[in-house]
Amino acid sequence: MGLMRTDPSTGNQEPNVGELIDKQKLTAPIKSAVDKFALLPEFLKVRGLVKQHLDSFNYFVNIGIKKIVHANDRIVSTVDPGIYLRFKDVRIGTPSVMVDTISEQLSPHTCRLSDLTYAAPIMVNVEYIQGSHDQKTRVEKNDVVIGRMPIMLRSRCCVLYGKDEAELARLGECPLDPGGYFIIKGTEKVILIQEQLSKNRIIIDTDKKGNINASVTSSTEATKSKTVIQMEKEKIYLCLNQFAKKIPIMVVIKAMGMESDQEVVQMLGRDPRYGALLLPSIEECSGLNIYTQKKALEYLEGKVKVSTYASYSSAKENRALGILRDVFLANVPVHKNNFRPKCLYVAVMLRRMMEAMLNKDAMDDKDYVGNKRLELSGQLISLLFEDLFKTMITEVQRTIDNVLTKQNRSSRFDLSQYLVRDSITNGLERTLSTGNFDVKRFKMHRKGMTQVLARLSFISSLGHMTRISPQFEKSRKVSGPRALQPSQWGMLCPCDTPEGEACGLVKNLALMTHVTTDEEEGPLISLCYCLGVEDLERLSGEELHLPNSYLVIFNGLILGKHRRPHHFAAAMRRLRRAGKIGEFVSVFVNEKQCAVYIASDGGRVCRPLVIADKGVSRIKGHHMKELLDGVRTFDDFLREGLIEYLDVNEENNALIALYEGEAAPETTHIEIEPFTILGVCAGLIPFPHHNQSPRNTYQCAMGKQAMGNIAYNQLFRMDSLLYLLVYPQRPLLTTRTIELVGYDKLGAGQNATVAVMSYSGYDIEDAIVMNKASLDRGFGRCIVMKKYSDTVNYKYENGAADRILRPPRTEERERVLDDDGLASPGEIIRPNDIYINKESPVETRGQLKSASALADIKYRPNKSIFKGPEGESCVVDRVALSSDRNNNLSIKFIIRHTRRPEVGDKFSSRHGQKGVCGTIIQQEDFPFSERGICPDLIMNPHGFPSRMTVGKMIELLGGKAGVSCGRFHYGSAFGEPSGHADTVEAISETLVNHGFSYNGKDFIYSGITGCPLQAYIFMGPIYYQKLKHMVLDKMHARGNGPRVMLTRQPTEGRARNGGLRVGEMERDCLIAYGASMLLYERLMISSDPFEVQVCRVCGLLGYFNQKLRTGICSTCKNGDNISTMKLPYACKLLIQELQSMNIVPRLKLAEA
Repeated sequence: MGLMRTDPSTGNQEPNVGELIDKQKLTAPIKSAVDKFALLPEFLKVRGLVKQHLDSFNYFVNIGIKKIVHANDRIVSTVDPGIYLRFKDVRIGTPSVMVDTISEQLSPHTCRLSDLTYAAPIMVNVEYIQGSHDQKTRVEKNDVVIGRMPIMLRSRCCVLYGKDEAELARLGECPLDPGGYFIIKGTEKVILIQEQLSKNRIIIDTDKKGNINASVTSSTEATKSKTVIQMEKEKIYLCLNQFAKKIPIMVVIKAMGMESDQEVVQMLGRDPRYGALLLPSIEECSGLNIYTQKKALEYLEGKVKVSTYASYSSAKENRALGILRDVFLANVPVHKNNFRPKCLYVAVMLRRMMEAMLNKDAMDDKDYVGNKRLELSGQLISLLFEDLFKTMITEVQRTIDNVLTKQNRSSRFDLSQYLVRDSITNGLERTLSTGNFDVKRFKMHRKGMTQVLARLSFISSLGHMTRISPQFEKSRKVSGPRALQPSQWGMLCPCDTPEGEACGLVKNLALMTHVTTDEEEGPLISLCYCLGVEDLERLSGEELHLPNSYLVIFNGLILGKHRRPHHFAAAMRRLRRAGKIGEFVSVFVNEKQCAVYIASDGGRVCRPLVIADKGVSRIKGHHMKELLDGVRTFDDFLREGLIEYLDVNEENNALIALYEGEAAPETTHIEIEPFTILGVCAGLIPFPHHNQSPRNTYQCAMGKQAMGNIAYNQLFRMDSLLYLLVYPQRPLLTTRTIELVGYDKLGAGQNATVAVMSYSGYDIEDAIVMNKASLDRGFGRCIVMKKYSDTVNYKYENGAADRILRPPRTEERERVLDDDGLASPGEIIRPNDIYINKESPVETRGQLKSASALADIKYRPNKSIFKGPEGESCVVDRVALSSDRNNNLSIKFIIRHTRRPEVGDKFSSRHGQKGVCGTIIQQEDFPFSERGICPDLIMNPHGFPSRMTVGKMIELLGGKAGVSCGRFHYGSAFGEPSGHADTVEAISETLVNHGFSYNGKDFIYSGITGCPLQAYIFMGPIYYQKLKHMVLDKMHARGNGPRVMLTRQPTEGRARNGGLRVGEMERDCLIAYGASMLLYERLMISSDPFEVQVCRVCGLLGYFNQKLRTGICSTCKNGDNISTMKLPYACKLLIQELQSMNIVPRLKLAEA
């Protein structure tokens, strides 16, 4: 019988339900998900956000670069093969710069300020033969510099690696800055993550004609090739670039030594349908009269493209075999001319194609995230370095050969002196600076791989680091790749994508995504064989597709078969959880294809999940307590098998529960936190699951344009454009993501008290009415800092130099100059003021002059004049002097302009509700509540119904409750069940307890009449962002101004003080109105009128002879029938251009 107790109010007995549940609670695992949240900050310490860039670069520095140098480690002279050089080891030193032959330590901040590249020397240890014909000695040399490698900030080689906040501050770095970018010539460059189809995998797809094809893009260290097997009119062909035509597949199989048709049919499987589909191909092969390997190879010989390389022509005979061995399916290795693995691979490809023909479900989806690989900066730089390193080796070899062929060479021949080359340094720097990867060796020609890091706000730079650049161009109107894939769940953010042409193509990583790097394959392959994989060599073709056993495919390579695939997969997973194999190895049993896929390659996206046994989480309360006490780290959870990383493919073998309470007995994993499916930018939105989805997408785009703080060192930086908010605040209604990424420390907005009501008619279509008093107190006030720079050239060709003079201070425009000829900090600078009083020599070309000749050289004034917005007063904030790479003096000015919000400035809340300031009204006329609170903004209520941003309403309630009870409320996505978002009921209760209405409405008095308003007004604080689009930068009008030389029409664009164009559509409107004189005036009189002389006889243009004071026709050679008329100058230009192309336009004139 249960525990009984007497209820004091009623006196009757009832079983105490609460205590019964308590007993079960003690034995059960933790069911509340709040505790698991502590894993997130721990994860973000070791992985996530920008760490994939760092991991990738570290992998390149530690392993990748050594592999490349090890693979090409010899330079041997072709003239004298006894002379060689061998690279023994390679390492990357500490970032430094050479100043007058002395190496100086570099810090990233120095590089930003003085336009240097943050790079470290690449050092090699070499041994080489020194001497000449008879006496040769082996010499070893250590730390020979072969080039300089740009260093990613916060990576292993960086000065900032592992430093704490105080040390970072001493180096002038912000502790919240994520790193992961390079500094090239003083600008911060990001290598975007590149998205590609995965290599070495069979992908079944249809081409434009609807033919089914199986393609494999092979990529090994040596070669890269693409193999396509295509079905056309029931026959199967192979398409390869090296062959001129399509080759029947049976010929290829016979050429690889499998001559019996029966064996091929057996390898496809016993099912008669497969044999029937292959029959046309077999018939075609016998029709060509090919039955043996020799015949097949002869047939292929005739189809090989004649290559331009001369090296092939010597081995004219078996080019076909070489192509089959090295290019066809390059990822399947051939040992000792054993082509059997390749034949089996082809058989598997054929079988997959036929399955796709019989069953359309077997087609692969190219847009499926599991078929994609993300290429990180480490892989891209490693390709680039490999190309440059090989180029350098061939260059050195050529130089040595040239030196050795000379007869009278000196006896001392030192090979190492030819190594020091700038080709690697310049190649890396140029590629990262322009972003154009032109690696001809790997057929890679891509533009725009690097971008300048967006430093508009802290979030914009963080969002830039997680951006994924698409593989194909934006112009194609395809909807497939743009659609939101279900497989993106948890890997890529569903909200954060730009609107417009790149919509859905440019994606962003989610919060807890990690991108893998390569792992060693050898140990894993041998482990598979130990776990019972039967090698293909020992199997006949008959056994390849037996129904009771599965193929085991490792990184696209077929290892063998296994009879108990689920057992095998479980064993691999057990080893992975025990930490015996890498934590990012994925094991995926594909029931449809009867195959087990094992992947350890780099570029797969994966995320951590909690392992559950029969629906019970492995993480218990004491684990989380140890984590909070700091005894346990995220890696310990991995090592003990409580958490594991799953990639997209392996997720298909798992059943994942969102919360522990929802776990069923067959659940295998539990999410750590549901809101981690969103990325960094979408994580700033409170209650995003209460908004219509496009609104969240709009906010992701606008959150990157909000002004705020950039970093802690923002006032020491010299950026070309810097927007700072004067009083940034952290949001009252915050989310967990905001705290994780540090947005609360570097916010970009202010909490404004908003009243939702219509007021004055200046708030139509999302315009906002602002309170003048709150603007006076500093609401929305911002500082714009602009950089103006100039260089003083110290050495021209003839030895002359620029000079800066002390100003006479006679002119009004020179008042900002100091005695050294530069503008002094703190001075107010107006348009047309001089800020550098510089003079340049008149003659700069020619040979060097002597010192006496330089003394009396002529100078001309070359002053720098400030061009700013008219009528605005800016302040010279600071002046920095540094020397640039050519040892010239570089002067940088930061000019500061403080702006307060004015009519036309753009604001936005965090829910995609953007609006411009419609009018600014005195506080006396503003409505106020009975507590005397006056709102800062008034927002029109018509913004809500059609947009359905309920999250904004809940934010207002939560902010109001937070202000009244003094704690930050939370609004994380999907956070109500786990306690990371406050429910509306709880918020309303807080409001009621503090004397407000439960629904957030207030009793409001009109500021104009003083009477109470007829309705209750919804009023409370909402976090508003000021966006960078300000009316001062956009405002543009012109009367008359500059014109283009060629057409004599007004220039275009605000920067060139251009005119406003009456375009084709405006012209159509004027025609429709019949306003012909207005049209005539706009299109000619105010644009480019021009007087021409036209001959009435021949209808061609003449000219006006100034001496005779008459017009003369150059064709008729007289001036009798000349008329003068007005034409647009562009029309006269067109007539003359047509004449230059032998087309004669004749003007027929009539009397007006």
